[in-house]
Amino acid sequence: MRSYDAVDLDLLVALAKDPRGTIVALAERLRLSRNTVHARMAHLEEAGAFLDFDRRIDPEFLGHPLTAFIEVEVKQKELSRIVATLAEIPEVLQAHGRSGTSDLRVLVACRTTDHLFRIDAAILAIDGVERTETSLSMGELIPYRVRPLIERARKTL
Repeated sequence: MRSYDAVDLDLLVALAKDPRGTIVALAERLRLSRNTVHARMAHLEEAGAFLDFDRRIDPEFLGHPLTAFIEVEVKQKELSRIVATLAEIPEVLQAHGRSGTSDLRVLVACRTTDHLFRIDAAILAIDGVERTETSLSMGELIPYRVRPLIERARKTL
């Protein structure tokens, strides 16, 4: 169910290279009219092409230099309530439902290892959470990216 064309992909590549590019700058770079770029951006936004802006804010800047992954096993019947409770913990950056040995993978940001210990304890205290396993991130080796997918999609048009 493709809802993009070559112009949309060119626009996404330009945005990936310069996420703060203005409509005018993007129009000049792509040799399109401002109205065309504006309309294409509106279409892409409506189609769900863009993620939230806060994905680009570094938690370290906010005093949370440590990142950890917490694997969480839960009572399946309680999953939606547990996820809602996790979302109330400010240090929880992201959570994914999983198949395999754990039910959730929770990404957290923390100030210190003691702070991480307290976050883990708060997660364990949620009714329906059965077990956690925590691992500290040693560094992001491949940052979040989609440009290679855009480049592949351009080749298939």
